Amino acid sequence: MEPVDDEFTATRVPMTSRRALAALALAFLGGFGGHAVAQPPPYPPVPPLPYEPHPPPPGPPAIWIWAPGHWVWNGRAYAWVGGHYVERRPGWTRWVPGRWVFSYGRWVWVPGHWV
Repeated sequence: MEPVDDEFTATRVPMTSRRALAALALAFLGGFGGHAVAQPPPYPPVPPLPYEPHPPPPGPPAIWIWAPGHWVWNGRAYAWVGGHYVERRPGWTRWVPGRWVFSYGRWVWVPGHWV
């Protein structure tokens, strides 16, 4: 066996440390045995909005606002809920249209309301 230069002896890593580092690198690159799988969306894509003409308001236009129709999920498929007029409530000034929001890992419908 040849003599080992002292300069390189100080930088050598023991074999057990090399094995531990290799195992950590494999675990890191392999995701610790788990694989990320893309989950399908909980619902099929929402159909496009149909054309929905709104009829004239039932009373003075300042009192009524048109709430447009929207799609709702009924457990098996989307169903269209037609638009309708909503009467302004005393003290409320602005209508916030209904919308879908992502909350706690799922999509939920927030109905339109006055603020």
